Amino acid sequence: MSRTSRIAGAVIGMVALAGSLAACGGDSLEKEKGGTGSSAGGEKGSLVVGSASFTESKVLAELYAQILGDAGYSTSITTVKNRELYEPSLEKGEIDVVPEYAATIAEFLNAKVNGAEAAQAKPVASGDVEATVTALRELAAPLGLTVLPAGKAVDQNAFAVSKEFAEKNSLTTLSDLGKSKLKVKIAAGDECEVRPFCAPGLKKTYGIDVTGIDPKGVGTPQSKQAVRDGKVQLVLTTTTDAVLDGLVFLEDDKKLQNADNVLPVLNAKDAGAPEIADALGKLTAALTTEDLAELNRKVDAERAKPADVAKEYLQSKNLIKK
Repeated sequence: MSRTSRIAGAVIGMVALAGSLAACGGDSLEKEKGGTGSSAGGEKGSLVVGSASFTESKVLAELYAQILGDAGYSTSITTVKNRELYEPSLEKGEIDVVPEYAATIAEFLNAKVNGAEAAQAKPVASGDVEATVTALRELAAPLGLTVLPAGKAVDQNAFAVSKEFAEKNSLTTLSDLGKSKLKVKIAAGDECEVRPFCAPGLKKTYGIDVTGIDPKGVGTPQSKQAVRDGKVQLVLTTTTDAVLDGLVFLEDDKKLQNADNVLPVLNAKDAGAPEIADALGKLTAALTTEDLAELNRKVDAERAKPADVAKEYLQSKNLIKK
């Protein structure tokens, strides 16, 4: 599962999700040692950190593993293809902690607990991070899961235009674009045409005159180049996309997008110790959206290893010993 497809489909496809949950029971977990995240002594016990298979999740898992390792735990990382597989393992205690996204995991559990159709009819996530986390905790607690506070870092849908287009039309927010009455074509996945946080939401919430979709994908180089070339006006990407090169984000000032702030979700029985919450809380408090974007860039553009960029970041913030 890619980072962008996770966000673009946050609350769509609930029926398919329910089917996936029923079908995933026999899949095995792929374990790998958490690199520099493993502590030699592990005097406080061992913890398994879960990771999905896209760059950002791998980076976050390394950050979690290393800061917990520094706090005295022996850590390893289990990489699993997607949430449909790792969430049940988190409930069972096969995985102890996972870096998550507030709105996405809230809607996932909403579908799991209440059924796909009910969740689609009554979503619990919104652009309000506090309300979203409150709803998430109510769903998570009966499943034996603890949800720690959300931080400033957020990975959600974002829309960008060229710097030239923004300057020419005095655009800094999506509201500005709506008020401009400019006709807009969007470079995105073809699903943007029907998903509520893409074209329909832009029309309804901001009054943006969307004339069509150029299906070059979410945040792909081809989509971004189409905006630079003036073939389309807007590109759908994510807030942690650090490879903009001549593009600028327009602020989602009316909070169309759900609050996908990064937060830790733990197995309450196996990872409920205050020391674990304290260690992860220090990281959550420090990590920003810009930090996460830069860590992604180093892995994707510079081909650095997630373990190495995580260690460098944690040391630069004095979160682990050098």
